[in-house]
Amino acid sequence: MNYSFITDPGKVRERNEDAVNICENSTGEKLLIVADGMGGHKDGEKASHIALELICDRFKNISSVGNLDDAINWIQSTVSEANVAIFKYVSEHPESKGMGTTIVLSILTPSFLLIGNIGDSSGYIYKNKKLHKITVDHTLVNLLVKSGELTKEEARNHPRKNVLMKALGASTDVDMDIFNVELNIDGIFLCSDGLTNMLEDEQIAKVLTEDLSLDEKLEKLVFKANNRGGNDNISIACLIKEDNHDK
Repeated sequence: MNYSFITDPGKVRERNEDAVNICENSTGEKLLIVADGMGGHKDGEKASHIALELICDRFKNISSVGNLDDAINWIQSTVSEANVAIFKYVSEHPESKGMGTTIVLSILTPSFLLIGNIGDSSGYIYKNKKLHKITVDHTLVNLLVKSGELTKEEARNHPRKNVLMKALGASTDVDMDIFNVELNIDGIFLCSDGLTNMLEDEQIAKVLTEDLSLDEKLEKLVFKANNRGGNDNISIACLIKEDNHDK
């Protein structure tokens, strides 16, 4: 099993408000996580790191997430705890009011695969040299697409495409979508919208099929996103099964 992650500030933003990590507990279960902070100044960066560090710490300090139901409950309770931590930080630093973060995470065990998200960072599975998006973006334009008021093409270039309907730190109630995904896959791919706003899914998948190491593939994806403008921070966490012949 080959896994790697990368983050880059992009070409426009002064600072990187994304946070990304892949961690493992004592039984070898894997957690992949990407958080895309918001709030301006240093606040977005703080929100994404609070969430990521708390969730990773909790994961590394348990021997196992247990069965499927246990794991879903663990995700919900731990993400809720991260949400409370962000609110606590804001209460102690009133100047940070309005900060928050998207989050997409995946837990892989020998028995099941879960992918969860809040906001517009994306979770995919990689299978048969194609990316299949699992998560649903919690954005205003996505709601308008669902209601038929916008086409997908109109949504992609809409001036309010980055308006979020959900984020950690935005509400005291946390409602994370959690998807139980089949295990018969070739890989897991999580990223912030700094990548998906620059590259189509097919373009990302094409790079993943190239004869490069996984690190080189992720570096190439960041390069391509920056080459197209790099107007946001770019973060990726990816796991590819070894029988995919990655170097």
